[in-house]
Formats: sequence, structure tokens, C-alpha cells
Amino acid sequence: MSRTQVPPGTAKAVRVAAGDLVRVIDVEGGQVGDVFAFTDTGAELAEHHSAAHTRAGIDRLFPAVGESFVTGLRRPILTLVEDTSPGEHDMLIPACDPARYAALGAPGHRSCAANLREALADEGLSFAGPTPQPINVFMRVPVGEGGRLSWLTASSRPGDAVTLRAELDCVVVVSACPQDLVRISDAGLSPLAIETIHNGGTQS
Repeated sequence: MSRTQVPPGTAKAVRVAAGDLVRVIDVEGGQVGDVFAFTDTGAELAEHHSAAHTRAGIDRLFPAVGESFVTGLRRPILTLVEDTSPGEHDMLIPACDPARYAALGAPGHRSCAANLREALADEGLSFAGPTPQPINVFMRVPVGEGGRLSWLTASSRPGDAVTLRAELDCVVVVSACPQDLVRISDAGLSPLAIETIHNGGTQS
């Protein structure tokens, strides 16, 4: 097993093989994470998880344990195998980006969209397309009456985690979301961690 620390407001990428497990851990609690997954086919990435195709395939807003996230080609790429958090996650909201922060009066603010590109570049990888809609773990945006969305603070506790099984060789990027203008994360930004259990080995 290997562990990668994701400092507050930044992102890290890990490469995993089909059958490996990836655990995303909320180290201190109350921190939203943006998760992205790409098929590992070389330096220039193309196929990636698709929030829209996943929702269509499972008939719900977010997978339950045992269900898979799929790519735009409708191929399973990650399966949710364990969730020790309260189970509140999101797959409706796009990654924060420079335009979002400019509109909030904070130009130059760090963003998950930029974090994604930086984390891939650190691994010698790139992605030419628009930023995929992320898997927003620990993010609470419930749909209310009339379809209204509420932006609530994450309820995850220290050490809460989601564990995903790679169904394809893939690159997984986790961004400890830097959004501190809309309080989706608890007071102050905090780190996340990524644990990888290779070859589907026993979790520890």
C-alpha cells in the first residue's frame, strides 16, 4: 500500500492498474475533494469518467456501493466498493475554475480545474479536452423542492473515506478543493490523502 498526501487547495495524481484499490481519505474532516479518472493510455489522455453517462447508467445522482462510474464510452472505470463517510457526495457541480473565482471577485484564486492540469503535468501527462465534470466526494449539494440546489458544508468526519476499485488501468487525480468563498468545506481548507492498494490486495 502507498499513501499520497494532498495538501489543502492542491491536487495529486496516481496511476493504478485494473484491480487496484484507491482510497480517498478526508484527513481532518469537512473537506470536499474533486476526483477525476482517465484511462491510462500514454502521455496524452483522452477517455475519462463521465458524470452524465454514469447517472444515465445507474438511474441515480451518485453511485451506491457496488455500482460503477463509467466513461463517455460507457465503460466502467471505477467502482465504489466502500464508503465510511455519511454518504453525501455530488456529481452535478462542475469543477471550480478561474472564471468561477473571477465572478466571485477573487481572480487568480486556485481552482480544481487548474489543479487537475498541474497534477497531470507533474506526472508527465496532459489532457487536451475541457475539464471533466468531477466526482465530488464529501460534497453536499442536495436537490430540494422545485429542483433548487443547496450548497451545504461537508459533513464528513476525520478519517472518513471512499474506496474505489479501478476497472481499467487509469490515472486518478484528487484535488483538495480550494473553494473557500462558498463554504462547501468546513472552516478553513484541509488536506486529503490517497491510499493505493495495488493488485486488489488486502486493505490495511
